[in-house]
Amino acid sequence: MEIWTEPQMQAIHKMLNPRSIAIVGATPRLQYGGRFLAAALKAQDRVRVYPVNPNYDEIMGVKSYASVADLPEGPDLVAVVVPYHQVLDVLEACHAKGAGSAIVISAGFAERGEPARRDLQTQLGGFARDTGLRLSGPNCLGLANVKDDIWATSSSRGAKGVTGPVGLVCQSGATAFGPFLARAADAGVGFSYIISTGNEADLDCSDFARYLLDDAATRVIAGFVEGFKDASKFLEVAKLAAERGKPLVMIKIGRSEAGARAARSHTAALTGVDKLYDAVFAQYGVIRVQDYDELLEVSQLLAHTPKPEHPGVAVVSHSGGVSSLTADMCGLAGLDLPPLSDHARDGIDGILKGFGWAANPADVTGFANSASFPSIMEYLLNEPQVGTLVIASAGADTQAEQVISLRQRTHKGIAFLWTGSRSETAGLAKLKLANIPMFYTPDTLARGLRCRLDYHAWRDRRLSDGFAEAPALSAEQHRAIARLRAAGRTTLSESESKQLIAAWGIPVTREVLASSAKAAVEAAERLGYPVALKVDSPDIPHKTEAGAVRLGAQSAGEVGRAYTEIVASALAHAPDATVSGVLVQEMVAEGVEVIIGVSYDAQLGPMLLFGTGGVMVEVYDDVAVRRCPLTLSESLAMLSEVKGARLLRGFRGRPPADVAALADTLVRVSWLAAHLTGHLAELDINPLMVLPAGHGVKAVDALAVLPST
Repeated sequence: MEIWTEPQMQAIHKMLNPRSIAIVGATPRLQYGGRFLAAALKAQDRVRVYPVNPNYDEIMGVKSYASVADLPEGPDLVAVVVPYHQVLDVLEACHAKGAGSAIVISAGFAERGEPARRDLQTQLGGFARDTGLRLSGPNCLGLANVKDDIWATSSSRGAKGVTGPVGLVCQSGATAFGPFLARAADAGVGFSYIISTGNEADLDCSDFARYLLDDAATRVIAGFVEGFKDASKFLEVAKLAAERGKPLVMIKIGRSEAGARAARSHTAALTGVDKLYDAVFAQYGVIRVQDYDELLEVSQLLAHTPKPEHPGVAVVSHSGGVSSLTADMCGLAGLDLPPLSDHARDGIDGILKGFGWAANPADVTGFANSASFPSIMEYLLNEPQVGTLVIASAGADTQAEQVISLRQRTHKGIAFLWTGSRSETAGLAKLKLANIPMFYTPDTLARGLRCRLDYHAWRDRRLSDGFAEAPALSAEQHRAIARLRAAGRTTLSESESKQLIAAWGIPVTREVLASSAKAAVEAAERLGYPVALKVDSPDIPHKTEAGAVRLGAQSAGEVGRAYTEIVASALAHAPDATVSGVLVQEMVAEGVEVIIGVSYDAQLGPMLLFGTGGVMVEVYDDVAVRRCPLTLSESLAMLSEVKGARLLRGFRGRPPADVAALADTLVRVSWLAAHLTGHLAELDINPLMVLPAGHGVKAVDALAVLPST
């Protein structure tokens, strides 16, 4: 199914690059309508601007029109600044006039939490999609084409910003045109576009990000998101961003319940389960940051430094304390500061002449503000293991010019940690104007460098491996889905659950479903002792709690007694339960216990969980999660994230486990999860026994839960 259409992208293009703008609700007062008009008039030498208000003949020196129908043309963009109950009528008039796009500034919709207002917002979205008059908002502040100085916004912060290659998409207009715009100007971070999407009745942040992927002036897409209307659409953007090499840097609200509640009340957004977003963002190469400054600094770093050829970082400063702390933060972030070669150390020592310290990090004392500083920086940057040079200082214009000159001559990355006052003009202003990536604390610098290194390493792997796709369903899998549809209940028994997973190639224990004690003994004789016995019932998912499990039965007598006891315990625990019989299973003694689970997140879709068995998984939350489906390399990465998975490598004389078979099983379960979207609610394979290397895996127990409706 096509997610984005050419008419949709054309509508966004007209919205962001309008040749004509109408403001319905424009006034001479500098309220929302008046501020929008004043901002638009900044570009009146390039953009035709039409105020629409029947109460005025002229506003701000420009002719005012009584209605949209009276306009001399169908404008590329219409700003709607009227009471909420009039918005739909205005949009209908805009469509009749042939308008190209609309921004609904008006508030009073779903964010009010009232059913009638939510319904009205739904009508706006339906109208936009049905007619092709695509809109941003409602409850937004508009947008700005910063690179062309066209401001279509009601922001009270004015219409001025620094131009650059970062495209900013925010659900919150006050955040976009408030802290982001102000801090970016202070930091010298330039935007191509600033876009606020508000309640997203029609176009959402993913749609605008998709447009920016095709925009030549945008190298990095930065986002502030409270919740996704359609997270799967955003992940499609992430896939395309990987292909195009445009990093996505995001603040995603919802790390705390307080933040999630605030997001729900602000834009009626659902934030989702935060730890799942952490995992999925990492899986899809989305860089998640914590605050305004970090988003701007990391975006600037990615936009103005090349892909690092080598992971090593070199640090140079005028201060031993500054360089040591910077190195410490880099080390905590997992960055490598390789020791200097003899050539570099001797060369720097020759310049320092007994002062400072020729090492990595380098303390070069006052030579950081001397004619010798370029030579010192070149010694560090030319080290074969170094891909990035960090200058931690606060010199004057001469030092800044030296750094800028070096950046122009090198293909490696340069970042600056400013150690002086942010109000300084000497040095700092030149560095910002030259787009040298600036940081102001060692920890944010280190995190930024780590993000850059991880992003490029992730993209290299992703371009090599591609994104996972589940294969076409087999005939057996089609039959399995048909059985699920016909089940008529919400839980499968263990035998049914194993039959389900076996259709996707997941090995299960050898077992026989017995309906009598005699049949159980015959099954045990065929399987070979010892055996395990369990009740098989869709109504008793927790068999151990029901006393309906016996392990290690060694003889016919034990099996017969176990059968009788299990049936009695099961019926005592759940008198109305449907009991299919008792499963007689082979005992799987050799191996490492692990857990594989499937769940379906309302926003993110099918999710796979992996953890080791025993108490570790519950007590320490020792699990890894991914969105389905997975590639083989992603499944192997899951194993490396789980601390308890070290047992798979062999422990205290136990042989290494079959990691290859486990990784393959994770992939197969991820295919199952993708295929069964809408047919399955949850799946637990617990435990899955990972046998010694070369012997595969076996699902010892499984439980499938189906959707209730």
